[in-house]
Amino acid sequence: MRQIILDTETTGRDINDGHRIIEVGCLEMIDRRLTKRQFHCFLNPGRDSEASAFAVHGLSTEFLLDKPLFNTIADELLEFIKDSQLIIHNAPFDLGFLDNELKLTKKKYKKITDYCQVLDTLPLARQLHPGQRNSLDALCKRYDIDNSKRDKHGALLDAELLARVYLAMTGGQTHLFNEEQISHAIQTTAHKKIGDEVILLPIIYATKEELIAHQNRLTNINKLSGQCKWPFDAEEIN
Repeated sequence: MRQIILDTETTGRDINDGHRIIEVGCLEMIDRRLTKRQFHCFLNPGRDSEASAFAVHGLSTEFLLDKPLFNTIADELLEFIKDSQLIIHNAPFDLGFLDNELKLTKKKYKKITDYCQVLDTLPLARQLHPGQRNSLDALCKRYDIDNSKRDKHGALLDAELLARVYLAMTGGQTHLFNEEQISHAIQTTAHKKIGDEVILLPIIYATKEELIAHQNRLTNINKLSGQCKWPFDAEEIN
């Protein structure tokens, strides 16, 4: 399954006030593993950021002056995300801005949801942790994910943190393994429905050594009690 973790930074919060996207960050994940593919760019919004937004992302008007306009990167962005499942925290915000940017190009682009599916991790987090704070920072703290580098918001950094939060929320086991162990352990996936979203969960199988140890344990139990109810064929180990 191909998923894209996406985040944006903007000049302000309301498109009705003429605010624009200034940064887009996307990370590709296939079968619950981040690949090395990404899409990232800063954009010239043609206007200043409001003070509250600048305090969050720290991207100045001067820094963005020589950056490309959104209409010059729209095709490349859509090519990167199409036919995937987008994973976004508070998706209506980012989708609203992206759809607005596509509309402003005056080209015949469709809405983002016509190119890909969307999974919003904010309502998912609210279902899993009702009555608690579910900002990205709060979720990083809850799942013991290091966000010490996040002194300012950045689309690519936030996408990486969201990827780890998403894996923790929907798997629960990935933090116990390093990347190499995960790649060998996740052999297939199961499905779990949370609300209207179908989440892919990893199935992590026991190793051959663990199965042998388990079989030996059951054999000892059976010798001592004579009533072991869950033996299995040792040939299944091979």
